[in-house]
Amino acid sequence: MSGIYIHIPFCKKRCAYCDFFSTTLLNQREEYVKALLKEIVNRKDEANEPIRTIYIGGGTPSTLEPYDISRIMATIDAPETEEITMEMNPGDVTPAYLKGIKEAGINRLSIGIQSFQDPLLTLIGRRHNAEQALTAVRNAKKAGFDNISIDLMYALPTQTMSQWEADIETAVNLEVQHISSYGLIYEEGTALTQRVRNGELEMIDEDSENAMYDRLCERLKKAGFVHYEVSNFALPGYESKHNSCYWNGTSYVGVGAGAHSYIGVVRSWNPNDLNTYIRNINNGTLVRESETLTDKDRYNEQIMLGLRTIHGIDEAITRQIRGKYETILDFTQANLLTRTAQGRIVATQKGLHILNRIIEELMI
Repeated sequence: MSGIYIHIPFCKKRCAYCDFFSTTLLNQREEYVKALLKEIVNRKDEANEPIRTIYIGGGTPSTLEPYDISRIMATIDAPETEEITMEMNPGDVTPAYLKGIKEAGINRLSIGIQSFQDPLLTLIGRRHNAEQALTAVRNAKKAGFDNISIDLMYALPTQTMSQWEADIETAVNLEVQHISSYGLIYEEGTALTQRVRNGELEMIDEDSENAMYDRLCERLKKAGFVHYEVSNFALPGYESKHNSCYWNGTSYVGVGAGAHSYIGVVRSWNPNDLNTYIRNINNGTLVRESETLTDKDRYNEQIMLGLRTIHGIDEAITRQIRGKYETILDFTQANLLTRTAQGRIVATQKGLHILNRIIEELMI
């Protein structure tokens, strides 16, 4: 099986924490979609496998009209596709819009809520409010969507534990099937990072961030969610099939400006400049940068991606690298890693707090 990722870079407003490739030049949407369709025609069979998953991400895909989504889906024309996800901003989720994209073939929604606290939404530059977030999920259910994921963020400046607990409880009560939750990362060049440097905002301390993460894991486990990846929780059977492609090494084709692809041992990516992308597609001269993964690269990726998931890594691969199995034993004795009955190595809850350090120690 393989997947297709489609990047829609348009946003009505740029969030204060975001460093993904995006643009507010909405007047270029039609020109972009036409170029996107051309790339899909040229590349959709590149993985040489049936397309099982499609993910329309961004940016904000819901800045496009349902008609645009229909054109994209018709061009892909993959009848064996099992999961078709589209990211949405809550402010765009109207009954009419939902009806249109459902008719286009979307069967899974990823709604970028981030918080149910209006002051926090304002702080991070979101263009929706808490009531719109609640209404979006309710309308999605009424429209017949039964596979809904929402995003939540924690460790935001000024965020309290009580606010975070309230957000978790609200999410559970909405009875969605999937929750993705991320601690805020201060990326270079973003507005929030600059405000912290200017002394206008203060970062949440590490202990508080870990406590928020632990509270999230505890509550969602109690609610029946499977913690199948470090930042992702799903009711049984609702794990994201597409995102799992990234973590288990499945091939996928990425189309659109800035999109990445992974096929065999080759990773490639499109230029992340809107005008360059459109011009090159129209001229038939799109040049993608690429790299061929070495055995060392592939080992490191198994470590980096595998330890993020509930399935972990096969301890046998670490025996092939001098000193790495001994490092596994050290982390196991420190209750940072544990060994399953199947011989897999997975991170403990304590280990998840310092997962990046563990991964670095095991990479070569």
